[in-house]
Amino acid sequence: MSERVPFHELATAAYCPRKLYYRRLDAEYDLPEIVGRTRELAGAYDALLVGDLHESLADALVVDPDVACDGIRHAFERWPGLRDPVERDVVVTGRDCRGRVSKVVETDEGLVPTFVSPGTPAERGVWKPQRVRATAAAKALSWREGVRIDRALVEYPRHGVVRRVRVTAHRSAEYRRTLRAVRELDGPPPRLRNSSKCDPCEERDRCGVRTRSLASLLGVGR
Repeated sequence: MSERVPFHELATAAYCPRKLYYRRLDAEYDLPEIVGRTRELAGAYDALLVGDLHESLADALVVDPDVACDGIRHAFERWPGLRDPVERDVVVTGRDCRGRVSKVVETDEGLVPTFVSPGTPAERGVWKPQRVRATAAAKALSWREGVRIDRALVEYPRHGVVRRVRVTAHRSAEYRRTLRAVRELDGPPPRLRNSSKCDPCEERDRCGVRTRSLASLLGVGR
């Protein structure tokens, strides 16, 4: 059996394989501080709803607390198990991948894994890196439990948003392509070309890619 790929590597490769290459060059990678605060916020929804959120976590909110509360209440109505998950902060190992899930939630459709994102949700659905990670989490939990699990949740606590990801045939294929790209990574992959992904990327200086702003200054594309 091939070595199991970490969820976070799948998510990074789904964003940009070259970014994963540079991440692997670093002996250690420290998660941004906001990641830890966001995970804490995901475990403090009840405090948020009663207005008793710790100041440091309240400061992590991107939206007005009332907006976040409305979103969390809606999520609790739809998935009551979010309030009292079966498991919290657990490592799940599947056939091909492994990683930490924030919660394992009991729903009408069976067990569902969740993971927490510190970022901004898409207007609809979830971004590709989170979609691939959610698919990986569902497949790993399915392998562990020995039952079919074809859904996962992505929590955006700073926005009070929870989104569902269905593990469709298309998304399974997307996951498998990403898994193959991670396993075959050997040397720096080609740079992305003038992608909006490059502007916020922490590795853009090492990568040497021309961001859109630089390209416009140099008259690229004219």
